[in-house]
Amino acid sequence: MIQHTGPTATRRPRALITGAAGFAGSHLAEYLVARGDVDVHGILRPDDGVHNVRHLGERLHIHRLDLRDEAQVQAVVRAVEPDLLFHLAAQASVGHSWAQPQETLIGNITMQLHLLQAVVAQGLSPRILVVGSADEYGRVNAADLPIDECTPLRPMNPYAVSKIAQDMLGYQYHLSHGLHVVRVRPFNHIGPRQSTGFVVPDFAQQVARIEAGLQHPVVRVGDLSARRDFTDVRDMVRAYVLALEYGTPGAVYNIGSARSHSIREILEALLRLCTCPVRVEVDAARLRPSDVREAVCDCRRFQRDTGWEPTIALEQSLRDVLDDWRARVRA
Repeated sequence: MIQHTGPTATRRPRALITGAAGFAGSHLAEYLVARGDVDVHGILRPDDGVHNVRHLGERLHIHRLDLRDEAQVQAVVRAVEPDLLFHLAAQASVGHSWAQPQETLIGNITMQLHLLQAVVAQGLSPRILVVGSADEYGRVNAADLPIDECTPLRPMNPYAVSKIAQDMLGYQYHLSHGLHVVRVRPFNHIGPRQSTGFVVPDFAQQVARIEAGLQHPVVRVGDLSARRDFTDVRDMVRAYVLALEYGTPGAVYNIGSARSHSIREILEALLRLCTCPVRVEVDAARLRPSDVREAVCDCRRFQRDTGWEPTIALEQSLRDVLDDWRARVRA
């Protein structure tokens, strides 16, 4: 782990995670707490629940604030003086970005801008992870596969544009202020705690409700033919830490499994885990024709620089997602 080199070098290094109660953020906090070599601080919105991080107790130091409030961000960065800054907080729903494009664009850019400005204003030099998205690549063609970091960015929704802006803003602060910024573009990640609105938890929730007798034994689906690159969130957050330990400042890295699976394969794997007979029906409301038939990640640059490899099999990820939803339904 990174050693603290500031004026109080005798203290333990500090990691600050934005969006620490979210899907990926909670797994990152859990991973860093388990490592035990940094003090872990997390930023939560004032109204965020803590169910994803309650088990961490006092090992996660929670700071509640609105990242869109510059004064609040300045105060928490001044108080924590992070050595590692993982910026995961964002409005991450593509659907919501269509409904509220202004909120998505201004919010995602402003939150990151306030963090970077606070670091500069306080004269700090943390290692900063800017989390972009594979959505930045947008409309990819068969000739673009596998998608590497030089693939053209062809964004197809406001969320993707906001992530490109965050990506470039991080790069600009590296060039203009000499900040140690590493940018990553993660492909689809799955695992326990992911909310609905994404294909795997949407399927798993339906299966869990059917098993519990709360839904007719019918799983409603949309287009099952698209192919995506899925990585377990626990492998993904390990990659985030390696990015700050070994990544080149200013560089951008794709992170993914380097293989694609059809949505049909994902559904069939979950149905094999189901404890009762289930029918599958196409729901016209869920049909969202995609211009991207397949996305698969070329992560050789990241693997070369960090040595990272995914370790959790897709089948295990899906089992864990379903077990998570079974527990939620019982609760």
